[in-house]
Amino acid sequence: MCELLGMSANVPTDICFSFTGFLHRGGGTGPHRDGWGIAFYEQGGYRDFRDPHPSVDSPIARMICEYPIKSHVVISHIRQANVGQVRLANTHPFTREMWGRQWSCAHNGQLSGWQELPLAFYRPVGDTDSEHAFCFLMGELRRRFSEPPASPEPMWQYLHELCERLRGLGVFNLLLSDGIYLYAYCATKLAHITRRAPFGKARLSDAELSVNFVEHTTPNDIVSVLATEPLTDNERWVRMTPGELLVWRAGEIQARLESDEQQRHGDKTPEARSS
Repeated sequence: MCELLGMSANVPTDICFSFTGFLHRGGGTGPHRDGWGIAFYEQGGYRDFRDPHPSVDSPIARMICEYPIKSHVVISHIRQANVGQVRLANTHPFTREMWGRQWSCAHNGQLSGWQELPLAFYRPVGDTDSEHAFCFLMGELRRRFSEPPASPEPMWQYLHELCERLRGLGVFNLLLSDGIYLYAYCATKLAHITRRAPFGKARLSDAELSVNFVEHTTPNDIVSVLATEPLTDNERWVRMTPGELLVWRAGEIQARLESDEQQRHGDKTPEARSS
């Protein structure tokens, strides 16, 4: 399956370190050779880079590693194609406009019966289950909330309900953002780590690279990174549980929504160490 990478930070931050390890999984240390993409939100704007070729061999990906684009929110994806041809139109992240904001989405998993999902407003450009599900999700949010809700909690709750519906069709791990919040929904695998003072050293699992964050941060910085699998082998990552939706802003968790099963059993979120 595909893999996901996301970042939420309270100050403009580059993702060069994490992305360096991540891109090696796109045809190097991992089998995800069918394209990659990355989206940045910065200074009120949005830009993305997508390529239907393996990230480990991509000059564009290497450029991203060497060009420290500083952003509050980042979403990235490496693809192992299950549904849809290997082409640019099927490369994540996908983006649509709603409420005057650019929403971007990346999906890891595979769905059954996705063609039957009703599309209220948005239409896919490519032919993947991922983009169809994104168009369904965005259309349902827009149908329920024609304008941004005065309080975001009802929208978060409805987003969780939609994600639970999509999880019923198969594997649906999701990163979604409007440039303000980063939404992370787990069906099977997602892990996260929050780095804050006192900062330490981190070492990538997929590349021979380490960094001492003390040299690149201030005491007030908060940076959270999410990935399908932990990217470093000397830090403690936290695994999300199936059915959990985390809402991030400025590097901090704003809300945690759980499935009915989690609430009944009082599931705990385990720590995860990469190996």
